[in-house]
Amino acid sequence: MTDDTSQERQDATELDSTDRRPVAIGVSFRRGGKIYYFKPNGVQVVLGDHILVHTEKGVDIAEVVKLVLDLAEIDSEGPLKPVVRKASADDLEYEQGLRERERRAMRACERKIAEYGLPMKLIDADYTFDRRCLVFFFSSDGRVDFRELVRDLAKVFKTRIELRQIGVRDEAKMLGGIGSCGRPLCCQTFLRGFDPVGIKIAKDQGLSLNPTKISGVCDRLMCCLRYEHGLYQELRSEMPAEGEIVTTSQGQGEVVELHVLAGEVVVQIDDGTRVTVPASQIKQQRASRKRSPRH
Repeated sequence: MTDDTSQERQDATELDSTDRRPVAIGVSFRRGGKIYYFKPNGVQVVLGDHILVHTEKGVDIAEVVKLVLDLAEIDSEGPLKPVVRKASADDLEYEQGLRERERRAMRACERKIAEYGLPMKLIDADYTFDRRCLVFFFSSDGRVDFRELVRDLAKVFKTRIELRQIGVRDEAKMLGGIGSCGRPLCCQTFLRGFDPVGIKIAKDQGLSLNPTKISGVCDRLMCCLRYEHGLYQELRSEMPAEGEIVTTSQGQGEVVELHVLAGEVVVQIDDGTRVTVPASQIKQQRASRKRSPRH
């Protein structure tokens, strides 16, 4: 009897630990991949649900993308704002109506930009759910004085107007497109933020430095170059560097090329011939000085 009772208590404890209520709800708004956290406020949701929340610009609608069971998991500045409520079918229908309003706002704003002759490219428009704020996103090669434009738009739309300048990577994220791999852009489908991508990453992977081959539709280095960079760094750390003097079964020579994923090293032997050998089968002469660059 005692053993059965103990087992029941253990099962109940395990059930409670797997059925814990979230202490924070992570959401993503339509215009950005960054996750923002809110206090559940008694609202029960699952991933993929839409909820209404208070933001700095007013009430807005967002998609639930993360359920947090421990506040230590998130980096929060101050207390979390409470969720207003779960979005209803009418709310979702109303949101679709906002998309049509945004399209009309885009056309009106484009006409105003042409009137003022401003050097800016309008990308998109975004109403908050309560229509207390209308944000226009644009790109430009430099700074733009749009103060008169904002005042004019505020008179037309009778709401708070914001003009937000974005970079080319954010522009690609908003507009979307197909990458060179034939798939929808990573930034639009799942990337939450933009990590810096430098030319050294391409060099470490032995890629062609032709900009047309390693750049995305935004004309910046492709975000996906970072995906396997950690693996390349780990593998390269176990291989000799280019220019290093090594010893192979066919003699001593200089490393002229690395096939990182294959784990192979191309060595130019003293007699001028080149051989490709597994990195594990060469002996590195780290004490030897690297040879002078060939001209």
